[in-house]
Amino acid sequence: MLAHLHRWPLLALLLVPGVAPAGNFVPPEVQFSLQHLKSEERARAAQALGPLEDLPRYQVQLEVDPKARKVTGHLRVELSVRNRPLEAVYLRVTPNAFDPRVALSEVKVNGQPVKPERPEDSLYRLPLASPVAPGASAVVELDLEARVPRAQPGSTSLLGSLGASGGAGDYGAFAAMDDFMSLVGVVPLVPPLDTSGNPWAGPTGVGDLALYEPSNVLANIIVPSGWKVFATGVPMGELPQKDGRVRYSFAAGAVRDFPVFAARGYQSATATVNGVTVESHFAAADAAVGKRVLKYTSDVLTEFERRLGPLPFKYFRVVEAPLSGGAGGMEFPGLVTVGTALYRGAANPGGALEGLKGMNEMQQLLQAMGGDAAPLAQLGKTLERTLEFTVAHEVAHQYFAGLVGSDPINAPVVDESLAQYAALLYMEWKHGRAAAEQTRQESLVSAYHLFRLSGGKDAPADRPTSDFEDSMQYGALVYGKAPLLHHASRKLMGDEAFFKGLRSYVDTYRFKWTCGDCLTRELAKASPSNAKELERLRVRWWKETHGDEDLGQANLGALLTGGGDIDPGTQKLIEELLPGLLQQE
Repeated sequence: MLAHLHRWPLLALLLVPGVAPAGNFVPPEVQFSLQHLKSEERARAAQALGPLEDLPRYQVQLEVDPKARKVTGHLRVELSVRNRPLEAVYLRVTPNAFDPRVALSEVKVNGQPVKPERPEDSLYRLPLASPVAPGASAVVELDLEARVPRAQPGSTSLLGSLGASGGAGDYGAFAAMDDFMSLVGVVPLVPPLDTSGNPWAGPTGVGDLALYEPSNVLANIIVPSGWKVFATGVPMGELPQKDGRVRYSFAAGAVRDFPVFAARGYQSATATVNGVTVESHFAAADAAVGKRVLKYTSDVLTEFERRLGPLPFKYFRVVEAPLSGGAGGMEFPGLVTVGTALYRGAANPGGALEGLKGMNEMQQLLQAMGGDAAPLAQLGKTLERTLEFTVAHEVAHQYFAGLVGSDPINAPVVDESLAQYAALLYMEWKHGRAAAEQTRQESLVSAYHLFRLSGGKDAPADRPTSDFEDSMQYGALVYGKAPLLHHASRKLMGDEAFFKGLRSYVDTYRFKWTCGDCLTRELAKASPSNAKELERLRVRWWKETHGDEDLGQANLGALLTGGGDIDPGTQKLIEELLPGLLQQE
């Protein structure tokens, strides 16, 4: 068992700048966490959430053993009971949705032993002997032990990442390689509750894993010498241990999740944007791309802060991670990951498609259709645009749903469509309308067209992740078709009203939870004469099936050669090859 994280050095406490007005006591651990927020954002957060010392408080101790792929730890959670008596505490452990990977023991609530119930694979219920009244607190303490599965083979290559399952649906979020450990979900967190007091749904194997109430976190994470830890929050120091290991400490404030990663052989590059320290962490072999990722991140954050409002945190990290299942990145408050496959693909475009089933036949067809003008000749530029667009998408998630919270399981279209469209807006702001239109075709329209060409059928985009057949359908509808609602709304309203409504949406729901039609309502306030048409567009693009009509029939000539038609015989051959190209073994 690890020592509890109850006390920080007295000298450090005395050095914490004043966070609260004189006479208002704020616990020292909360003062540490609030250092993560920009000073002006503390007031905004308190206005939206109430006293920040009343947010859930997590104190985390973890010891990571990469060689054994094992994590042990201790967790203390303090919950302020607000509106109704608390009869049970729920904890979500997302790795267990796919296998029993994390075990809890020595569980206590307010000092009393509790036998955890498990109503779902990833959900624990801790029943209380007697309800905790509003105004009081519930303190949960437990030990944990986790076994981390090996990452799926091929997750560092572009085609391998498409084929790798990532451990039955978590895209490699909880997985280990020789020099990298992704420990997303290893810290049990309290899920939001619906109006009936039931916890929100957990991960389904498609889409994101979970999102939580804004919380304060203090964490100590111990790793072997030579390893580094990346997590959300203010870095509180690296302290060598007597046994040669190193303890990394982080303090995070008002965050909706707390991801943990550990790596060996990683390098870093740092920049500053409007008071935000931006860090890019990457494998040494990918240093050139890692530095470009830092530039993209800084550019994106500059544009978003100017137009969507400030990021609330003082630190923002981008970490290269070997994702799988076709994921280009994953988002968390104050930290995002971008897939190693994109780094390697951008660095070596020629190797990106090695091993693609049917590639020889496809290459012959492409040469017959255009030779050097075929898209493979432009693959490097396309992969670089994809890398930049992916970075923009993940940074956009800091606003949707990191800042403006939404349910990623029951209503994924709310945040994913906005993150995708905001990334498209960045391409326009940074590179011009022509570049944005090219990206719209490559990253949104083509995702839907490829899905249709491979035999997929159009369907409503606005539904829970569990209702999608697979990740390809999810990607085509939620990342491809659904974001273009915002494009249609913008065309209807005009730029001035659209951007006014979008900024109002961010300001109105900052640190809060939004809803399925909340953006539509804010846009309608900015353009009252278009209110009915805006709602009609939302229904059309999200709840109905007009994809072929709105996006046009898939044109293989445009899709594969950058424009123009191809003869019927060639089209038939490619259509026969396409399913094999999209389903790797």
